[in-house]
Amino acid sequence: MTTSAVPANPPVDSPAGPAPVPADAAPAPALTDRLDGLDRLVRAGAGRLDRPLLDEAGALLERAGQRLKLSGEHTVVTLAGGTGSGKSSLFNAICGLELSPPGMRRPMTSKAHACVWGLDGAGPLLDWLDVDKKHRFARAGAADRADGSLQGLVLIDLPDHDSIQAMHRAEVDRFVTVADLLVWVVDPQKYADASLHRNYIVPFARHTGVTLIVLNQVDRLGPGEIDDCVADLRRLLEAEGLADPRIVTSSAVAEDGVTGFREVLVDTVAARRARTERLSTDIDRVAERFAEHRLDAEPPVTIDDGRRAELVQAFGDAAGAPAVAEAMESAYELRAADFIDWPVTTLVTRLRSDPLRRMRLTELREELRGAFTGPVGAQQGDVDVALHGVAEGVAAELPVHWARSVRMAARSHAAEIPEALGESLRAALPSFNQVPRWWWLVKTWQYFLALVAALGTVWIAVLIAYGVMDAAAPGPLGDAGLIPYIAVLVLCTLGMGRLTTSACRNLVALSSAKHGDRMEDAMREGIARVAREKVIEPIEADLRAYADFRRDVDVALGG
Repeated sequence: MTTSAVPANPPVDSPAGPAPVPADAAPAPALTDRLDGLDRLVRAGAGRLDRPLLDEAGALLERAGQRLKLSGEHTVVTLAGGTGSGKSSLFNAICGLELSPPGMRRPMTSKAHACVWGLDGAGPLLDWLDVDKKHRFARAGAADRADGSLQGLVLIDLPDHDSIQAMHRAEVDRFVTVADLLVWVVDPQKYADASLHRNYIVPFARHTGVTLIVLNQVDRLGPGEIDDCVADLRRLLEAEGLADPRIVTSSAVAEDGVTGFREVLVDTVAARRARTERLSTDIDRVAERFAEHRLDAEPPVTIDDGRRAELVQAFGDAAGAPAVAEAMESAYELRAADFIDWPVTTLVTRLRSDPLRRMRLTELREELRGAFTGPVGAQQGDVDVALHGVAEGVAAELPVHWARSVRMAARSHAAEIPEALGESLRAALPSFNQVPRWWWLVKTWQYFLALVAALGTVWIAVLIAYGVMDAAAPGPLGDAGLIPYIAVLVLCTLGMGRLTTSACRNLVALSSAKHGDRMEDAMREGIARVAREKVIEPIEADLRAYADFRRDVDVALGG
């Protein structure tokens, strides 16, 4: 089989862009749904969950989005291992060329080397992998094109993970997060290397499906020793959390020593599933961390009627709604007195000495009448207590982070609530410039009676004056014999005025009670509106977000 290497400017860098992804290589719809679910989890967790988790999920979303946009015909396989494990020799054996310098000196491979089978669409993928163009190689010979068993493979030889150079370790760390298939090359002497297992095998234990362990250099072992070595390696890996780990043996120097490894690569490339399996495993790992922030119990999505009523009652008490309603009854009665009181009695009262006037407290009457036409408010401390009560009742049914979020939602408008309550009370209060029409009718009637009484009194006085002067009064109305009848008329008008006042006061008392009830109902409607807009709706929005969060966790987990 003829082969060729392109060490400097290989055709893989052609600007043709990614080739169309065949149907069998396209990402399954379930994977895109899971990524969408994970994206919603990140957005829902903003401001609620821990920043490192959101950052890790965000990085995964970005990485997955970029990888899915690139060639689906290529499978990225990384060869990682420690110094002397023979991964570079294994890389060269699979490639059929001396592309990566092997040796026992530390470190030999200082930069990632990539060999590509199949050029179309590989350039953008290698750019995304950030493989130096000097270390990109392509199997582009005629024989290589005829042998399509590895077509679509991007094989990458990484620096040693145990290198003394920090930049080499960083290169390994970067590639193991983006590779479609992770291949860890170990040798019979150092397969239990603590740094490899602690830093890579254990953290990626759940990636068993996209992880392959290659026990290399088995040519140094006898036939019986190979089986013992593989058994011990399997025991160690299973103890570290790898379920049914895949292990193959290889030797870069023995005849057909890499056949088993090559067959795994052929099967992986042919299946075209490594990319989606790797991303699915990454999503599983992150989604399970999100699942820790939900409870099994179905959460409430609304505030129950009992808590709503308690909140409205607490806000009403904080704003003093009952006291305002009671004061409104008194103000209503005082205002009515200006219209229904008998004018004669009012005049006499004003002529008498008024204790309130002597105490310079006459302004209280006017203040009481106008006390409720200005802004009214509530005490912030009472509002805070009410918010704490409703938030704690709901938060008790939620996990810690979401309980904290609900408390924050309940207090999101805390500073605005006292003024909003005052505005709602003021909006419920009537304008004293408008009074019931019957008050005006009563006032007109009372002044009419007062006028009749006054005219009657004047008439009697005129008749008496004419009598004293022994003068004849002009006309029939000047007859002194009319005085008793006029006196009766005056007394009747005075009595009717007092009776009218007494009856109207009873009506006003009944009306003021109903008026106070209506005002209290109107104020409670306004208070309920404030409670709904400023407290209940933000809390319920958080509860709905938590319910969506729980469903999206299932979506991200593939359930």
